[in-house]
Amino acid sequence: MNVVRLNAYAKLNLTLDVTGRENGFHTIDSLVVTVDLCDRVVLKRRKDSLSSVSMHGMGSENIPPEENNALKAAEAFSRTFGTGGADITVHKNIPVGAGLGGSSADAAAVLLGMKKLYGVSDMVEVNSLADNLGSDTKYLMTGGLARMRGRGEKLLFLGEPPLMWFLLICPDEGVSTAACYAQYDLRGETFSPVTEKAAERIEAGDLPHAARYFSNHLYGAAKELAPTVESAYLAAKGFSPLGAAMTGSGSASFALFETRELAEWAKSRYRGKGRAILAKSVCPQTFKEYNNPFVLTEDEGKGESYGRKDPR
Repeated sequence: MNVVRLNAYAKLNLTLDVTGRENGFHTIDSLVVTVDLCDRVVLKRRKDSLSSVSMHGMGSENIPPEENNALKAAEAFSRTFGTGGADITVHKNIPVGAGLGGSSADAAAVLLGMKKLYGVSDMVEVNSLADNLGSDTKYLMTGGLARMRGRGEKLLFLGEPPLMWFLLICPDEGVSTAACYAQYDLRGETFSPVTEKAAERIEAGDLPHAARYFSNHLYGAAKELAPTVESAYLAAKGFSPLGAAMTGSGSASFALFETRELAEWAKSRYRGKGRAILAKSVCPQTFKEYNNPFVLTEDEGKGESYGRKDPR
């Protein structure tokens, strides 16, 4: 195999509780789900052990190579398994710095792509690499509905997610995760945890009740760093959805609606300056029924499952 094409799916933190610190890092308890907004990642096998990355879209061209998680993933894989490298092309649809996990999704796709290119079967070691590349990376190699704890390495998958329709509102301004956690510490606030309750309700099939718990402990810190965070959240909440919250460390927020029609209605009436995206929950593993689940058509990945038969 000389070329692999993959979808790198975005995620939403339906809840995000900051639970403490461990070995100098913050720990979390978060209910997460992947959505059909995704980057397109292409890997071409090389004869030497070097790797390169070419980024396209969403301002990703300005990311320095030494800070690019896709490149870090390929280099770490080659070092660990003694394989050749890859020339990587990433077509970005996931906004950068929005809390949607785009960087981690790209790294996850690269690890899976390198695994396929070089026939590596050691998932224990691949998962270890993922843990070192970002808190969402191991989760995003699988996606779906999950509860994420610790630094993101403790995962409990909750099965096929219910069909959820979201309006994402993504400000042009991004938020640094490190800066957001630092600001959270400075604020010194404490919040009641909600992830346990949300997970219980969603597993019981009571999505409207679960949505009442959607929230994010980092929201106050993020809106102090970037005023557009508050604007995005208030706009999302203003459409009277089932639930709304900021995702990750910001800057994007989401609103959950009962139907696609309501989500489309909200998008049509959004007048803010941020980018509005219609998205639905997906479980990437269910796409195995397709002849080539890693191939994206020209219109796929932009917040709709274009041209796909929904497996649910």
